[in-house]
Amino acid sequence: MLRINDEIALADWELSESFTRASGPGGQNVNKVSTAVELRFEAERSPHLPAPVKTRLKRLAGRRWTLDGAIVIRAEETRSQIRNREIARERLVEMIRAALVAPKRRIATKPTYSSQKRRLAAKSVRGTVKSLRGKVEPEE
Repeated sequence: MLRINDEIALADWELSESFTRASGPGGQNVNKVSTAVELRFEAERSPHLPAPVKTRLKRLAGRRWTLDGAIVIRAEETRSQIRNREIARERLVEMIRAALVAPKRRIATKPTYSSQKRRLAAKSVRGTVKSLRGKVEPEE
């Protein structure tokens, strides 16, 4: 059971973990011990998440979202398998919490009358400056 907030908790069947050998330096430890964790969360099939949250989660997950609707998170930062499991779970929780927050609707506003006047005045000044550029006619 993975707790997201007071209302949402993910069941164990929704999460699966697999362990592989981590890449990078680490000497003999990296060759012998499977410390890297691949956490898989069946987001599409999850009954605990509402549809709008799943949509936002899909956008947030990006390429971590698989074709069958699962999120795959890989953690291989530390030499400890237990710590990598914690890191992967923390990342998943943060991602789901970010998806729970609904974005604010943008309220369309109109420019004020005085700001429109200022803009047009500035344009006319600029136009005057530009019109004064060019060839100078010789005086007779």
